[in-house]
Amino acid sequence: MMDLTHQSPEELAEQLRLLVGQLQKANRNDLLLRAIGAPLLEELRIEAARPKLSRLRITKCYRFFLMDYENREVELQPVHKAVYLLFLAHPEGIEFKRLGNYREELTRYYMATARMMDKEKVIDGVNHLVNPLDNAINEKCSRIKKVFLDMMDEYTATYYIISGHTKKHIEGSTRIWYERLKIITLPRELVVWE
Repeated sequence: MMDLTHQSPEELAEQLRLLVGQLQKANRNDLLLRAIGAPLLEELRIEAARPKLSRLRITKCYRFFLMDYENREVELQPVHKAVYLLFLAHPEGIEFKRLGNYREELTRYYMATARMMDKEKVIDGVNHLVNPLDNAINEKCSRIKKVFLDMMDEYTATYYIISGHTKKHIEGSTRIWYERLKIITLPRELVVWE
């Protein structure tokens, strides 16, 4: 094994580049992926996309602007903004079937983004969103996705939309279950709050 302790980060990167090239020549991307690991691969994906990602500015009156895309406004209805704000506030992700646990928080966001709307209508709208038998949350996420896709390419939009992320859990040796989380993968340091 090589002694890498006295090498600069640049030298290490060069050695890594050479090793990656050797694995690719051997047609062993599977070993490369195993060595890197999925979490690091996701971090690298974000780093590669960073030059194309825009800061998202959220004003005091809950208007959304893509600062590095000529300050273009992301035009969403209050209910869509409320859903988006909920998922921004939870980078760990939320399962749709557990949205009921976030009812109060979602109601607060909706009341803030729909100041002129009757409170009963807001509560009724939230009830539809958190009902696992209702398709309202999927419809709202689809609308949010469409708005971002209209503003940028599909790859970049994947960082701004609410998308699926499956987390595998193993309990003991007999039980495996999956959390089907929905998340916004935009690095939170790119979210600018007024």
